[in-house]
Amino acid sequence: MDTIISQDVENIASRIKDDAAILEGKNILVTGGSGFLGGYFLDVIAFFNEHHFTEPCKIICLDNLIVGDQKRMAGLLEKDYFEFIKHDISKPFSYDGPIDFIVHAASVASPTYYRQYPLETIDANVLGTRYLLELAKEKKTRSFLFMSTSETYGDPSPENIPTPETYRGNVSFTGPRACYDESKRLGETLCMAFWQQYGLPVKIARPFNFYGPGLRLDDKRVLPDFVNNVLHNKPIVIHSDGKATRTFCYISDAIAGLFKILLSDFNGEAFNVGNDTQGEISMLDLAKMVQDISGKNVGILHKASLDKNYVTDNPQRRAPDLSKIRRMLNYQPSIDLKTGLQKSIAWYKDNYHL
Repeated sequence: MDTIISQDVENIASRIKDDAAILEGKNILVTGGSGFLGGYFLDVIAFFNEHHFTEPCKIICLDNLIVGDQKRMAGLLEKDYFEFIKHDISKPFSYDGPIDFIVHAASVASPTYYRQYPLETIDANVLGTRYLLELAKEKKTRSFLFMSTSETYGDPSPENIPTPETYRGNVSFTGPRACYDESKRLGETLCMAFWQQYGLPVKIARPFNFYGPGLRLDDKRVLPDFVNNVLHNKPIVIHSDGKATRTFCYISDAIAGLFKILLSDFNGEAFNVGNDTQGEISMLDLAKMVQDISGKNVGILHKASLDKNYVTDNPQRRAPDLSKIRRMLNYQPSIDLKTGLQKSIAWYKDNYHL
């Protein structure tokens, strides 16, 4: 594990130390462990195993490695407390031992890729979720975290910005993004059905634009795209007028919030996770910030994407109402966008030798 990710993992661990004590000696299943979010779950639990727990928490990692990178698990594969199983989560799965906690983080989350693989995206978010919920029911799992998305809200009306968990969404169910948005919505429905019918202790997280070290440079989401161009001394390309706004949440804040949800007793609840401390930023201003931090005046171009559906149904604004997670779980994001971008760009330079 490199220095920047190690520092972030230590920061996360310090913020959830008291909550995480419940993991000692237990078994946790993480799907998508070679991915951006899943990888941090593995790293944080491994940190507790190495530095805090007398009896380690066994980690069972499921991944088909189609969009993930096995190098993300380097250093873990030889640990006695780590078990990697190559598996397509859209197929049934069984396991002989106990499973006390489940984190379902396996999904295709980049719009570019889920538009290319719509059926695979639906299968992971719907069939995969159903199979895991059945497994959790069989194993009497203590907590099940479903990684949903703020995309379930679609393109909120202005009066629903910032967006609370109670907002029902403004989503196209036939457009090019529907394979992701609607399958995540149905995944949430499945979770709630298992909670209501069987009392399964499910929790739902709705991430708002997570970024940081570990997010692949070729992910095709906006921040890696901007950074990729800058570090290759190419102009930043914006495939729109640049007026759409987002809020961005650095990965250490994000993972701390996700662990707080998983380890809480608030079953049958959905929580926004993000950063609301700086307000929204337009894509044009974000491009300028990336350029300034990198120190490379490469210029900014507005150019239509070759992907005709690139901006179809693209939300114009995305900002979380974090009142619920603050009130119930004492969550507080702490990394501002400039600091997060500085750390991210440094990580990309080191890991991609740019």
